[in-house]
Amino acid sequence: MSVIARTPRAVPASSPSDPRYFDATDLEAELRRTFQVCHECRMCVNYCGSFPELFARVDRDIDSGKAEGAEAIDDADMRVVSDKCWQCKLCYVKCPYTKDDGATELLDFPRLMAREKAARAARDGVSFVDQVLGEPQLVGRLGSGPTSVVSNFVHASRLLRKVQEKLTGVSAEFPLPRFASETFPAWFEKHQPAASAGERGEVVLFATCTGNYNTPQIPRATVRVLEHLGYRVSRVEETCCGMPNLDGGDVTSFIAKIRANVALLLPHVARGAKVLVPQPTCAYTLKREWYEYVAEDDVRAVASASFDLMEFIEQHRRKLGLPAAEVGLGQVAYHAACHLRAQKIGFPAARVLERGLPATQVQIVQECSAVDGTWGMKAEHYEEGRHYAQRLVSAVEAAEPDVVVTDCSLSAMRLQKETGRDAIHPVQALARAWGLEET
Repeated sequence: MSVIARTPRAVPASSPSDPRYFDATDLEAELRRTFQVCHECRMCVNYCGSFPELFARVDRDIDSGKAEGAEAIDDADMRVVSDKCWQCKLCYVKCPYTKDDGATELLDFPRLMAREKAARAARDGVSFVDQVLGEPQLVGRLGSGPTSVVSNFVHASRLLRKVQEKLTGVSAEFPLPRFASETFPAWFEKHQPAASAGERGEVVLFATCTGNYNTPQIPRATVRVLEHLGYRVSRVEETCCGMPNLDGGDVTSFIAKIRANVALLLPHVARGAKVLVPQPTCAYTLKREWYEYVAEDDVRAVASASFDLMEFIEQHRRKLGLPAAEVGLGQVAYHAACHLRAQKIGFPAARVLERGLPATQVQIVQECSAVDGTWGMKAEHYEEGRHYAQRLVSAVEAAEPDVVVTDCSLSAMRLQKETGRDAIHPVQALARAWGLEET
């Protein structure tokens, strides 16, 4: 048995407001303790590359007689394990040793990996690829609108993508989203609300960087569906939720974006409006990460008022029902995104589609796309991510669906690349069923 105690002496540091967060000695001790508990359990071995690496390195030291457990793990080992984590959060969802399960071990493997990357970035600087991927709003603004023709030409050119990969570290093979010729903010500015808008109050749409500049069809469908349900939709000039910064360990930029967004959203929340987010990664970040990193009352208020879009629509369905629809979707393969499951709200989109629409059968696919923010976009991880995504690809193809649906736009890109099938957002499926599609 290892000499490492399973139970921590104090609640592990998970926020930079804790003075232990960047303390190297405390971090190393917590990494070894967590690795020891994980090594004894091994339940998560198939989730991602982190766990096979972790187990192999601890086994190496035990077999060589250097250790009885994880006590000989060094900085190089810790870095490899951390770099293999793509922050899907599934290990936390399944782990029996978390605070949520009332366990004394208080494990939170994803947040610990984020802490390791933050400490490394504070020590060595944020890598260039993480700086590039950390600013999707800036990239979106520069690439969309009038410049979208040139931007999309670059994305379509294999040669230019190879050059881009060498310069930035973003994989030439990853199917980057196209840039929109008309952004969602531009569309929203001239949009005329439906007559029913406002009958049930106001909601604020956090459209996300991808929604604003790459897939505006999703927030446009969101506006039409919510107005059809009686809500007036407002928007703010939000910046990125900050998750891409957190992926790269850039805590300073993450916190700055939290504060900027909260300042914009708080007046709406104070009037009683809910903040609705159509992208699971961004919804998870608002709900679960913002207050963890900035423990202030205003941040808590906005986080508490934030909902996954389909979670909100499912609540509306349960309380008030949904409008009748004549068009069904047939057999639906619904991909349950990892960051949706991490919110622990079940599968609201699956319930809305199957219970709210006629002639619609939903098969839920709970497999990871292995993109999860920025990890799967990097050249160094692309092939490994693609390997892990084959379980998702196989499950979707086995369902033989009429329609593929996912809340996650990055997963949709992975599916399109691997299967040739276009995957739509559940709110687009609703818009289709209710005759609200764009003409």
